[in-house]
Amino acid sequence: MADITVTEHLLLHQKRTPQATGQFTGLLYDLILSGKSIARRINRAGLLDILGGTGEVNVQGENVQKMDVIANRIMLYRMERCGALCAMSSEEEADLIRVAPEFPQGDYILIFDPLDGSSNIDVNVNVGTIFSILRRKGEHGSEVTLKEVLQPGCQQVAAGYILYGPSTMLVLSTGQGVHGFTLDPGVGEFLLSHPNMRIPDVGRYYSVNDSYWRYWDGAARESLEFFRSRENYSSRYVGALVADFHRTLLCGGIYMYPPEKRKPEGKLRMMCEAAPLAFLVEQAGGKASDGYGRILDRTPSHLHARTPLFIGSSQDVEAVEKIYAKY
Repeated sequence: MADITVTEHLLLHQKRTPQATGQFTGLLYDLILSGKSIARRINRAGLLDILGGTGEVNVQGENVQKMDVIANRIMLYRMERCGALCAMSSEEEADLIRVAPEFPQGDYILIFDPLDGSSNIDVNVNVGTIFSILRRKGEHGSEVTLKEVLQPGCQQVAAGYILYGPSTMLVLSTGQGVHGFTLDPGVGEFLLSHPNMRIPDVGRYYSVNDSYWRYWDGAARESLEFFRSRENYSSRYVGALVADFHRTLLCGGIYMYPPEKRKPEGKLRMMCEAAPLAFLVEQAGGKASDGYGRILDRTPSHLHARTPLFIGSSQDVEAVEKIYAKY
């Protein structure tokens, strides 16, 4: 396979990808540059003072890790200056972030989790940056309203994640399939390594934190027992959504995060976690559901709205929806 970079891939597919304008390509360039900066710091974890927590709690009620803060700052600094955005939303920030008037503005909105699974850095386990790109609905140059940002996931123009692990990998969709690019440290570029990624219709693994089963309702418990009882099906759980999803995308199966009595709306964030991964899995031939319907059809009620999530191989997700339909 020829060494095709992300930018070259977008240009080659520009006729089939209406989003691949100069502004959009520039947005992705700066997003990728942010990912490289984050990867460089993560690769030196243990040598730099980036392990452990800050002692603070974020808007989600979670303990903030030092690398959360670093990744968030890198993303905000770089992306505010890219010239393609009018607003951003970060998992680490309570409010919508409008691009300051001193910077050039575009027509795109970036929603991101700067470092999913950040507590795993301390034990040298995969983490990642998840992102979603929306196009604003209002007039160019006017102040972005929150209503413009609260779009259903089916209106995303692109989504993806950067996985920091044994290799650094970008998985991206602009609505024309899913493609994976691996960072070559020698040339400093993400090169096409996984073209046209497809998830199997039925998988081999189920991924869920079943230590919370006592807080689940009957449908969630029955769903777990369904996969436990399947022949040649194994449990795999990393504890970082982006890592568990990546394995599911490659190998097939299902990732489950059911609602709980303590969290009836679910735990995962709709806009910066569930929607972008749902966009990817559907482009790869899989499905994503809240148990009762398609994730991408849901419109978030607020910036940090949460949702249950069942995502993965189409037949496995359909099996969960059949169970939930009984309840």
